[in-house]
Formats: sequence, C-alpha cells, structure tokens
Amino acid sequence: MKQQREGLLLVVSGPAGVGKGTLDKALMDRNSKIKMSVSTTTRAPRPGEIEGVHYFFKTEEEFKAMVDRGEFLEYMHVFGSNYYGTPRSFVEQQLSHGFDVILEIDVQGAMKVKQAFPNAVLIFITAPSMSEIKSRLIGRGTETMEQVEKRFATAFEEVKMIPHYDYVIVNDVVDVAVHRMEAILEAERCRVSRSSELLESIQDIEGGK
Repeated sequence: MKQQREGLLLVVSGPAGVGKGTLDKALMDRNSKIKMSVSTTTRAPRPGEIEGVHYFFKTEEEFKAMVDRGEFLEYMHVFGSNYYGTPRSFVEQQLSHGFDVILEIDVQGAMKVKQAFPNAVLIFITAPSMSEIKSRLIGRGTETMEQVEKRFATAFEEVKMIPHYDYVIVNDVVDVAVHRMEAILEAERCRVSRSSELLESIQDIEGGK
C-alpha cells in the first residue's frame, strides 16, 4: 500500500553564505512536488515581479489587518520600513494538495513558525566550520569587510540556535547535501505521527480477517 498524506513544511535556515538558496533550488529541480513558499510584502512590486509568484503584494493597512486576523505563520518589520510575512493560507493550500513547501527564513522566523506550525520540519544549513563561513562571505565579493564582519558576528549567534532545529546539514558538497535533504523528507513521511490514515487502513484490514 502506498503511503499518502499531506505535504511537509520544510523550514530552512542558516548563516549567510552557506548556500541555502543553492540547495533549495537543487532540491526543487530534482523534485517536482516541492515548492517555495510565497511571502506577503508591503513593498512595491519590482519590474518583472508577478503577484502570487514572487510575492503577494499588500498595502500596509491590508497587511496589518491580516496580522490582526492571525493569517501569518510569522511576519517581520524590516528596517522600520516594509513588512514581510508567511501567509498560512498559501502554505496550507499547497500542503493539502500534496506539495512539500520550502520556507527559507532566519532563525527568529523559524522559531515563530515552529510555534505556529508544530509539524514543520526545521533544517539548519551550515558550512564545515566558522572559518569556512567567513571565507565564503568574503568570497562572494558583494560586501565590504565591515559588512562581512557583521554577518560573521550574526552567524555566531545563529549557530547557537542549532539545538532548536530537527536536523543540521553541512553543505560541503552540494549533491551530498541535497541528498541528505531528500533523505530527511523521506524519513519524515514515514513517521508514525504522520501516518494515521495508513494505520487506520492496516487496522481495518487486520480486523477484517
């Protein structure tokens, strides 16, 4: 009998420069039933951005009304300017259709999602060492050394949150790291706590003998 159930919410966090986006993209490229979560924001659309594909665009008043109605798994006010949030309805709709949903988010947001959605699977992505994280930040060549040092200091604090995650993956070789993510998804699908329909079916078969 094939095990069927709703999709999984995969929450992915980790310091800047460890390759979270690369792993997420590779995972989706290899699995057609995995999607990225679409966030809601109050900032204006940029050229080429499509409503419902890149973001759900809302006014500040609309966003705050959604907050009041409890429609976000998590949200944040960035630099005292725009709001960003993860809409519960989009995630739940995709999960109900059998899609796994990736939510790439910082550690603070991940802890909020963990509280709001206990069935979420939290994965922390890291490099083999803190020195490697710093090397990758420098190697990107997109920031000043002052900015790199700030991100590195933030990375130290983020790594301290690993015990609050379900899994940790070292992104040393991309293919290996993606395979580990796939293994986590497969293991989670086999959890007894996620297999109520299967258990009921088995019990019915046993009882019908």
